[in-house]
Amino acid sequence: MPKKQKVETQITSTLAKEEGGSIQITFLVPWPIIDEAKTQTLETLAKETEIPGFRKGKAPVEKIKTHLSEALIVEKALGILLPEALGQALRQYKLTPAIYPKFELISAKEGEDWQIRAITCELPEVQLGDYKDKIAGEARAKHIWTPAKGDSKDKVPSKEEKEQDVLKLLLSDVKVDIPKLLIDEEANSRLAALLERTEKLGLSLEAYLGSIGKTPESIRAEYETQAKNTIALELILNKIAQLEGIQISDAQIDEIISSSSQTPDAKARLNVPEQRRLIASFLARRAALDSLLKL
Repeated sequence: MPKKQKVETQITSTLAKEEGGSIQITFLVPWPIIDEAKTQTLETLAKETEIPGFRKGKAPVEKIKTHLSEALIVEKALGILLPEALGQALRQYKLTPAIYPKFELISAKEGEDWQIRAITCELPEVQLGDYKDKIAGEARAKHIWTPAKGDSKDKVPSKEEKEQDVLKLLLSDVKVDIPKLLIDEEANSRLAALLERTEKLGLSLEAYLGSIGKTPESIRAEYETQAKNTIALELILNKIAQLEGIQISDAQIDEIISSSSQTPDAKARLNVPEQRRLIASFLARRAALDSLLKL
């Protein structure tokens, strides 16, 4: 009797780019792949689950299944499938997402192929234009005394004032369209931090906002504006640092870690690749801004 051939199946995907900069990748996952991932998940969970009447890890898989929620099994199964499928899609479409995608189950019926959507976005292009000439021109204009200004001829703006002028000019003159997904994520993070602070004070968010004359809608709009400006400035200064060839040395990063960390544990938490990259990026933006103040 001829040996039964294994049916070859694979996850496929389609790409859609939406207005506002968001990207949707829709995966079609054949049921045999889902079924195999769920079986693998159950076998793994069986080793970790205790059920009355059985020693830990010794209960039959079918018995384990009745004691676990379907949602948990699906979540764990998708955790096996999605990272590899996402990686393949990113390579296929040549995408570099700005944030890790959020996944949505579109269709997930037993025995049928599943549809899963990943939503993310890419970092936008930054079009600097003639930013140096505009900053230099603004700086010269600030130093020209006129009777209408009413200031002393000898008054020199402080470094903080110069910085604010430069940042305002960058925001108004440099073109960069921030994806709404990035703005929403940053605004949500700020709202979560505000909620945590108010809870520590023993207040509800509504009570706190009422005390300062704001509403959930107005604070959300305020945070969205702040998020948009913060993200835009980071992208603009990163671009300038790149064009100017600004390099941050390991010694500079080490100095920041040493000066900002009071304990060995705190230093250890900062002295990891991801944190060092964040510190390097911050220092590069700071150096880029300092270079603009000299124009």
